[in-house]
Amino acid sequence: MAAANLYSTVNLKFSYSFHKNSTNFRHKTVSSLFAEPTRTAVKKSETGRRKRILKASVLDEFEIERLSVKDYLERSVDLIKPDGGPPRWFSPIECNSSGGGVRFEDSPLLLYLPGLDGVGLGLIMHHQRLGKMFDVWCLHIPVMDRTPFEEHVQLVERTIKSENARAPYRPIYLVGESLGGCLALAVAARNPDIDLMVILSNPATSFNKSPMQPILPLLEVIPEQLHAGLPYFLGFVTGDPFKMAMALVEKGLPLQQAVGELSESVVAMLPSLSVLADILPRESLLWKLQMLRSASSFANSRLHAVKAEVLVLASGKDQLIPSQEEAERLFHMLPACQIRNFAESGHTLFMEDGFDLVTVIKGAGFYRRTKKLDYVSDFMHPNQSELTKMYDSYRWVDVATNPVMLSTLENGEVVKGLGGIPSDGPVVYVGYHMLLGLELGPLVSRFLAEKNILLRGIAHAMMFGKIWERSLPDSSLFDVYRIMGGVPVSANNFYRLLSKKSHVLLYPGGVREALHRKGEAYKLFWPSQSEFVRMAANFGAKIVPFGVVGEDDLFDVVFDYDDYMKFPWSKAWVEDLNNGRVRKLRSEAKGEVTEEDLHFPGILPKIPGRFYFLFGKPIETEGRNEELRDKEKAHELYLHVKSEVERQIEYLKDKRENDPYRTLLSRLIYQASHGFTSEIPTFEV
Repeated sequence: MAAANLYSTVNLKFSYSFHKNSTNFRHKTVSSLFAEPTRTAVKKSETGRRKRILKASVLDEFEIERLSVKDYLERSVDLIKPDGGPPRWFSPIECNSSGGGVRFEDSPLLLYLPGLDGVGLGLIMHHQRLGKMFDVWCLHIPVMDRTPFEEHVQLVERTIKSENARAPYRPIYLVGESLGGCLALAVAARNPDIDLMVILSNPATSFNKSPMQPILPLLEVIPEQLHAGLPYFLGFVTGDPFKMAMALVEKGLPLQQAVGELSESVVAMLPSLSVLADILPRESLLWKLQMLRSASSFANSRLHAVKAEVLVLASGKDQLIPSQEEAERLFHMLPACQIRNFAESGHTLFMEDGFDLVTVIKGAGFYRRTKKLDYVSDFMHPNQSELTKMYDSYRWVDVATNPVMLSTLENGEVVKGLGGIPSDGPVVYVGYHMLLGLELGPLVSRFLAEKNILLRGIAHAMMFGKIWERSLPDSSLFDVYRIMGGVPVSANNFYRLLSKKSHVLLYPGGVREALHRKGEAYKLFWPSQSEFVRMAANFGAKIVPFGVVGEDDLFDVVFDYDDYMKFPWSKAWVEDLNNGRVRKLRSEAKGEVTEEDLHFPGILPKIPGRFYFLFGKPIETEGRNEELRDKEKAHELYLHVKSEVERQIEYLKDKRENDPYRTLLSRLIYQASHGFTSEIPTFEV
């Protein structure tokens, strides 16, 4: 009975979608396609149990079992059955609340526009996570359909106009893959006044440069009996078969078991590959390739009219088209374009192991539910796999420095660990910013592991700038900050985080402190006036000052900002890097704190020492709101917090001299004799 109710609800959703935007819809086809239960159960392996250690209030509730390439092939069998219908929309059951989760309020519409296959299941490995963020509709183009490209454009155009009229405050997402990328750009060009967010996966706008061009004329004369093998060829040319097969293998398995499962996955997938010949029979393949030529030409002739925000996902091993080269071309042609490169991936990026579309969207700051991106309201908590990737990105720091965490209880006693950290927010953690922000990784991960607290960092606006990031060697360098909840520094963002009782990480020294000069380690570069005290008091937030030392045990600064300014070539580079790209945050302040020019200090590594953190006694502001409205009283508290941070730094610098395991060698010897998972002691507190 429950199952019947489930499917009838989903079918009502289908009926609504198709009635508005399609004609002659055959309801039976989609019903049969999705009449099987979805696999959304939590994994019961030891890996799954570890994933649930952290509470759902901090991380996503659970890790769902993603569908796979094999599921795509099996479900395509039902969806490609001839029904005489035209192109139409459907909403996969996994993307509905009944399919594994609760959708966020006011979630925007996402329209998936498929590639050559036209099936509409290209996002099958991402349906469940996308369904929490979006109202997902997928375009299905029947195998024998011969609708010209311009009519596809009109179909999508009617849909976005209808949905925009229904919910004008929400953006509409167009996710176009290959051929669908041309379709998305064409629609965006014809509708510049509609709020569109466009995601392109290896768009076929560069089809005229495809290395397959010389063999395409042969398709028209190839014998019918040889054609049956062509879809197999295309399937493996356009994607990485190994990474696609790896998508079926459970993570966290021992090597031998993983290899065994991979072999079984490949064997299990082979019989299903025969469906590729049915998805792309000879006549349909020829038609699709002809349409691809016209689609590429149609979209390219209208790129100048695209005003939408665009995110291009480019594969480095795309054998069908030069995707990374095309991404660069689009970046320079489109006014609001970002790029994310995937060097080891093939053409069918969405079907490969290790790729998560939701994580990419979040990392690029590309998710919003209203006209303007709101880093507080639009934030989605990271899941365990995102947390793991964050840890992996800085793991070398954690392993090399083995951080020591100390905190202070209400009675003033200093203890090992984070026992003195308040459990309930709002709390503002105010401290010293190490060189290059090296303390952030250990800090965030320890708070999650020990206290189940997600620190929401207030960061420099350049970490969220879409233009500035293109000057970096890797445009995704700052994605981890957005995924882990960082927000651009502003009074409004600070206010809203406190109103949500968040644990806020604040560095008054900012960029000047993190990019300090030679000989300036552990020197605070705080503004002369209070920037946070009265706001914290307004919400009764606790203020926790903290100090951290250890950067001088890791690097020596040998070339700093002052050195850059001595040489014309390097001075010009710094000025070009900052010119018009970075908003000055303290233009009204005076002194060294205003020197915020971004640069990359020249550093030499040393044999790693150890990091030490000390969190001071929480300072209460509850009930002091009226008192701290007085500027002098607020300034007194501000200076007290600053002096506490300086005192904690001096305490740690003195105490670390008595740490028998301050050096890397001593720690390695200890772990060799006690086990590499053992906790390494430190000085007595």
